[in-house]
Amino acid sequence: MAGLMQMPNGQMIQPQIVLLREGTDTSQGKGQLISNINACMAVVDSIRTTLGPRGLDKLVHDDKGVTTISNDGATIMKLLDIVHPAAKSLVDIARSQDSEVGDGTTTVVILAGEFLRECKPFVEDGVHPMNIIKSFREAARLAIDKVKSLAVSIEGGA
Repeated sequence: MAGLMQMPNGQMIQPQIVLLREGTDTSQGKGQLISNINACMAVVDSIRTTLGPRGLDKLVHDDKGVTTISNDGATIMKLLDIVHPAAKSLVDIARSQDSEVGDGTTTVVILAGEFLRECKPFVEDGVHPMNIIKSFREAARLAIDKVKSLAVSIEGGA
């Protein structure tokens, strides 16, 4: 049984092997969470001003020399060269929204950013991320229940 390790309880397990590129940051903990939130907020703040009837256009110049002017959130998110893993998740959110619905990309990115902005003080105070997630889920359940209680049926006999 080559390659197996014995645990203190006598159980034999295969050791985990994690492969990372050289120079990969393996930071963990509260500092890394706050860094991830700050990276996401930078993306959100850059796209926030495009929202609404008075939204501003953004001029994006890429490394190939192509310049694009747009106020469409999906277009801007595609053009931004984001390398931070957590901030890339916002690009994925925008792409998913665009492919599924075709609209609302800026709104979902800003909404995700606002969730992060609101939970940042709790992370800084040491609240465990699982407790924050649990609270968001409970808030979502309460919001859905409230919407259902306020809903008015449009079906009926005429």
